[in-house]
Order: sequence, then structure tokens, then C-alpha cells
Amino acid sequence: MQISVIGCGYLGAVHSACLAELGHDVVGIDIDENKIASLREGNAPFFEPGLPELLRSAGETGRLRFSSETADARGARIHFIAVGTPQKKGENAADLRFVDAAVESLLPYLSDGDIVVGKSTVPVGTARRLAERVTAANSTVSLVWNPEFLREGFAVQDTISPDRLVYGLQDPAGSPGPAAVLDEVYAGALARETPRIITDYETAELVKVSANAFLATKISFINAMAEVCEATGADVTQLADAIGLDNRIGRRFLNAGLGFGGGCLPKDIRAFMARAGELGVDQALSFLREVDAINMRRRNRTVDLAREVCGGSLIGRKIAVLGLAFKPDSDDVRDSPALNVAAQLQLQGAAVLGTDPQAVDNARLRFPELTLVKTVEEATEAADAVMILTEWKEYRQLDPHWLGQIVGAKTIVDGRNCLDPLTWRAAGWRYRALGRP
Repeated sequence: MQISVIGCGYLGAVHSACLAELGHDVVGIDIDENKIASLREGNAPFFEPGLPELLRSAGETGRLRFSSETADARGARIHFIAVGTPQKKGENAADLRFVDAAVESLLPYLSDGDIVVGKSTVPVGTARRLAERVTAANSTVSLVWNPEFLREGFAVQDTISPDRLVYGLQDPAGSPGPAAVLDEVYAGALARETPRIITDYETAELVKVSANAFLATKISFINAMAEVCEATGADVTQLADAIGLDNRIGRRFLNAGLGFGGGCLPKDIRAFMARAGELGVDQALSFLREVDAINMRRRNRTVDLAREVCGGSLIGRKIAVLGLAFKPDSDDVRDSPALNVAAQLQLQGAAVLGTDPQAVDNARLRFPELTLVKTVEEATEAADAVMILTEWKEYRQLDPHWLGQIVGAKTIVDGRNCLDPLTWRAAGWRYRALGRP
């Protein structure tokens, strides 16, 4: 099918490459000339496993091209809106300027029977408003809301083999045409019996933010339990293992530690709260304020733990920070708990040396005052304490005997509960972690 994707950031670039890989003819459009130039060369402007290979292979077939001109969307039958919805400065609400601008720029190039498909995460009510704008410009054009459920580090897999597909339609019972067209786009996934839900705009919009709110709540719940464990001497990891065996609960997302971050989860739950307030149902989501507060509190607690293992003061202490991205297999440092903790440590007098397999350059742009290095050896040499703040595989597999020959003191703070305490203690290390005795 002939497809355009408006917005070539994280979501749009992955979506464009995956659709081309699935056999469609795709043009990705973005106003950022540098980003477009990079994508044309097959280079992803961010780290995502598998994406560079897709960009190159799809580009070689001629099915994928990139442009900075919205006019190049003309001729496509389906137009995906994949721009960002960041948090408004000084507010919790989502900033919809980019979504509105993308739709407005597309209107002159729509043809009769085209379908505009929203992928961006938006507050409930946005799709119906945009549908009115689209149909006012051309009554034969339909708008569908098709939320994305990408996980950074697994975005290619999640696009090609999604765990569900959601279509939000203006009239779910009476207008099956747009759904049938989207079925052609996702024919491969549907052939593998991927569940598909056809619903109204509002439900489709709420699916994504509700899922994020639930995951955030689950993460903050186990982190709240970590606070109780610290007060009682219990072990939060064993607690999570035990309650996770209950099929009603499950073990996933019950990993206590530094908490969640990134460009989606924090801003999405805040925007959800803001929209609930606008709708007059803010009390229904009041629990999310505590979810957010628990999450942010873990950062301060991690700094407190570092101060504790350094004898009560961080001043002049050399702290090695391993991990800067908000999660492994990503170079994203937006609202990264790891980077936030590193900055707090430095502000409180520590000499911080940070490293990350992929996020050093982005972290340097965000906090140029931090000293960042490329390797674990550089970061940990003569360190008074080592802190694991992002659970990259290479950090989880560190040899405590090898590392013990580099550091100044065998003290480690496991901010992600990703190491085996017995192994590290047996190697002579003082091991501390959030929620563990």
C-alpha cells in the first residue's frame, strides 16, 4: 500500500521502516532536515536495536524514502500521524501543537477516500476534535485512532509482531471501511492471529494511557513495598518473587529499584491526570499523584544510599555511575532516573564519573557539567563507590573479582536490584540495594 508517516522521531522512524519491511511503499516526512538526511543514509538518529538494518534494507528495495516536504504525502492512501506529544512546560498537560500542526499541514494533500491514522499518544477527546477538522476539509476522508504500544529496545519487534491492534473509529458499528484498509496494512500480524479490537475514538485513546498508568502503578507499588522492606529488614526482591507467583498479579514490572523514566511513562500519566481534571473526574485518578511521588522519591533515596555507603558525606568522594539511559537497550535520557541521580550526586559534592554503552553523548548534551567516559574501567578507576543505575546486560554480568582490582573501595550500590548479592559479597564487596537488607 502507499503510505505516508508524518513525523520521523522515535515512533515515526520505526513505524516507517517496519511498514516498508512488511512490503508497503512508505514515505516518512519530518521538518527536521538533519534527521531526514540521516535517515536517508540509513542511519537512525537514536539507538534502537535492529532499526539501522531495517532502514538500509528497506531503502535498498526502494520501498522506503524520506522527505522534509509534506507535499510528498500526496498519492498515499493512508497517512499516519506519529509526532510527539511532550509535556507542556510548567504543566502536567500534553502539548498537542505538533499533532495539530501535522494534521493541518497534511490537509491540502489529502485525496478523496484517504485515511488519516493517529498513532501519537493524546488526551482523550483529541481524535474526535481532529476528525471534525479532517472531515470539514474533505468529507470523504476518514480518521482512525490506532495507538502505539512500543517499548524502547523492542520497538521493531513490537511493530512487526504487536501483541494487540486497536482501531478507534468514528462509527465502529456503521463504518467498517477504514478498518478493512488498516487490516491490509497489518495483514501479516492478523494472519498470526494478533488480537484486534475495533472501538470508538475515546476508548482507543484511553487504552494507551490506561496501560501506562497501570504499569506505572505496578512499578511504584513494589517500590513502596521496598520502603517498607527497608524499615523492617525484609527483602523486596524475594517479596516480589513470592507475590509474582500469584497468577492474578504476575512477576513482570515488579522489579523494585530506581523507578521509571523516559519520554513516555512519566509524561503520559501526568497528562492523564491533567485531562481527568479537565473532565471533572480528577478524583478518579488521584492515586496517580502518589504513584508519581513514590517514583520520584526513589531517586532521592538512591542518593541517600550513596551518601550512607560513603560514610555520611559525598563531598570529595569519587562515585562511578554505570548507566545513564532511562532503561537498557536505549540511548534515551529524557527524565532518566539514572542521569538525575548522577546530577544530584555531583551537586552534593561527589566527583562523578558516569558511563553508558549508548547514552553518553545524549547525557553530555543534557548535563554538560558531568564528567562522562566511555568505559567501565575509566569510570571505576580508584572509585570510592560504584553505582549500577541502568541494568545493561554488560553491567549485570560484571565480574566482581575483575572490578575489585580497579576500584578504590569495594562498595557497590545496586540501584536496579539486578546483581546477585551473595556473589558480590563473597568477592569481598559491600553490597547495598534499595529494599534489601
